[in-house]
Amino acid sequence: MQRGTNLGRLGDFNQAVIFDSIRRAEDGISRVELATSTGLSPQTISNVVRRLLDNGFVREDRTVISGPGKPRTVLELEADRLFAIGIHLDPGQITVVMVNLRGRVVGSRRFVERDIAVPEETISMMATAVEELIKDSGQPKDHIVGIGVAAPGPINPESGTIVSPPLMNGWNEVEVVEPLVERLSLDVLIEKDSVASAIAEQWNGDEARDRNFMSVYIGTGVGVGMVIGGEVIRGASSNAGEIARVRVNVDGSDADRAESSTFATAVSFPSVLTKARELGVDVGAVTEEATMHERSQFLNTIVRQAKGGDEASVALIKVLNGYWASLVSQLTNTFDVDKVFVGGPVWAELHELLHEDMDRILQERFLMKDVHELDVRTSELGHNLGAIGGACAVLDAALSPKASALLLR
Repeated sequence: MQRGTNLGRLGDFNQAVIFDSIRRAEDGISRVELATSTGLSPQTISNVVRRLLDNGFVREDRTVISGPGKPRTVLELEADRLFAIGIHLDPGQITVVMVNLRGRVVGSRRFVERDIAVPEETISMMATAVEELIKDSGQPKDHIVGIGVAAPGPINPESGTIVSPPLMNGWNEVEVVEPLVERLSLDVLIEKDSVASAIAEQWNGDEARDRNFMSVYIGTGVGVGMVIGGEVIRGASSNAGEIARVRVNVDGSDADRAESSTFATAVSFPSVLTKARELGVDVGAVTEEATMHERSQFLNTIVRQAKGGDEASVALIKVLNGYWASLVSQLTNTFDVDKVFVGGPVWAELHELLHEDMDRILQERFLMKDVHELDVRTSELGHNLGAIGGACAVLDAALSPKASALLLR
């Protein structure tokens, strides 16, 4: 829980602290409880709550009696006062969601196996999807805080560009933010999709418990986001979590002398295609020179076949799960997290097949097991994880208390 300060000049920070406390209180919270949890004076609480009431962000819901003294009035968040839109650009699919102030999805669009080879056409399609989502919601445009685009890295948030994503040929130095601003007349930001996934889990979780966790996104690509000490880790250029060069053991073991490879090589399309043939998967006419769209179609086919019980496809996915687990196990030890959320579109489809193995491998290799537990969970956010993260990144930038607000300028 963030603690506030009673210095009047820091009113904006205090308002963010109080608003965040009310937002996270699913059953409401009283002014007395706010004073206890934030460390702010009753007068500061009263002044800020009055502003939030006047602006329609919270409401006085009911009174409760607990012991002697005056009954307490419970404050509830007006979750549908404002909204944000998130767009997740994954080589295998595009997802667009609208979320309310609790980060809960109130509308969505999902485009699977969409060919994104032409950036301009793809950005135009994303803008059209946003327009349709807003229209269908019935919400006025001025109730939309902004749009967050979650995209594979590297990204440049200053210029609003996707720089050089390894799985997206033709997307080098592509401007994303400015074209969407011009088309939609809304504020737009760009966030690396793995970082956005961590923000999504943070906004939809319990701040008191979820302070040191890893969010693992598994879709066409794999990404890792971190929250350490309650803070999302972005890095110097907002590209934290690049894991391509982390070495994983080819046989999935943790033996020191096992044959190893970089994660990028182990899960590269040529490597996966070779392993698929070895396991007897019917790969059809697909070759190592397949286009980005063909590769996405191949992955989606493997996922569908594995979910349908095809033994060769299940075996291939379990090999990939071994690589994913080998990667994640190293990072859980490096960053000493106590929780791992695994999500994304591929994981959402196959978690019933894979979660037990992922959990077992991570528990076996966790070096701090004698100090604290490691809780491995399948994300509850499903296919929408990245898009929810993009939307929550907008809300987080606009509404969450930031330590930087305390700096003298």
